[in-house]
Amino acid sequence: MASLPNPPSGRSDAVSAENIVRVAGLTKVFKDFWGRPKARAVSDVSFDIKRGEIFGLLGPNGSGKSTTIKMLLGLLYPTHGHIEVFGQSPRDVRTKERIGYLPEESYLYKYLNPGETLDFFGNLFQLDSADRRLRAEQLIEMVGLNQARTRTVGEFSKGMQRRIGLAQALINDPDLIILDEPTAGLDPLGCREVKDLILALARRGKTVILSSHLLADVEDVCDRVVIYYGGRIQAMGTLQELLAAPDSVQITTPVLSREVTERVLGILRAEGGDRVRLGTPTQNLETYFLGVVERARAGGQTSGATSGNRVAQFIRGAGAGGQTQSDKVLDRLTRPTPLEDVPVVAAPSIEPKIDLARLSTLARSEPAATPPPASGAPGVPAPEASTTGTDLKTANEKLSGLLGGKK
Repeated sequence: MASLPNPPSGRSDAVSAENIVRVAGLTKVFKDFWGRPKARAVSDVSFDIKRGEIFGLLGPNGSGKSTTIKMLLGLLYPTHGHIEVFGQSPRDVRTKERIGYLPEESYLYKYLNPGETLDFFGNLFQLDSADRRLRAEQLIEMVGLNQARTRTVGEFSKGMQRRIGLAQALINDPDLIILDEPTAGLDPLGCREVKDLILALARRGKTVILSSHLLADVEDVCDRVVIYYGGRIQAMGTLQELLAAPDSVQITTPVLSREVTERVLGILRAEGGDRVRLGTPTQNLETYFLGVVERARAGGQTSGATSGNRVAQFIRGAGAGGQTQSDKVLDRLTRPTPLEDVPVVAAPSIEPKIDLARLSTLARSEPAATPPPASGAPGVPAPEASTTGTDLKTANEKLSGLLGGKK
């Protein structure tokens, strides 16, 4: 992208009185599945943007900037309020034809090269093939991708994707360009070139809405800014109005001789005392931005991200000098153990399992059911030899088998 010379500081002649964007009482409330209010992203926002103006949207994460942009593009419906873009509804197709949009993340087809990408987006605007090819060639050269014409977008770095994304936002030669973090991922040279391009577009009468967290970029190019917090506009105006020190006066003179300068300072110090200084009495945009957000945070709530919060206790642990119990456990589990320190555990001996109930039954002799009849009784045979000794011997043999052959 060829670097353009820095324009003069004042561009009021390029800004016309025609309003390109009109927003009045804009409110957006997100609801849950049951229709209950979940988050008020934008609350009663009103502003106008004129032709040829570079308008900055500033604010912390979740303050309502992206939601406002999506409503300006017709992608979201406002809950309350009124929006006009070119005097029409932002959802009108003829309105969308005059808008170029670079989202915060470049959603591009990764298998297309730069020329095919621009041809695809040009076809969406129904440009004829010759016009598409001519514009694609000019845009590829402008964003510095001449050496990457044959490479697919999927091979690009984030900065290169931002460059081709900026080119696709300009393929239809829009009258309103909305850029969300256009310099994200770009090197310093690329950032300077993008800012030069924005200034050149404004000189052509194009209107630019710039949303960025890089306050230096906004300070370099924007005519007016709004600062969001909690979905509301906390400050709005030109940079000169917002950044000027109200209790000081700046006098600009050509280069004077030392004698004249000292004489003038003497006169001024006679009236103003020691407060008279040589310099520019303006504050930095970043300092002003942080001051506005701090004052807004003290008096209001936000549905977005906040800053200055404490680290969660489970992350902080026991402090700088201590070690938590979980840290000790993890240290012990992950520490390598030398082989010589590993204890040797002997295998347990296997003892035979003995059924004591069965052993008691076998060891107990069976009692006689009835006493034997008297010897010599008529009709009664002589008694046989007693079998008690035999049964006891059999029981001893079975017991010896259970005990592994030991008697």
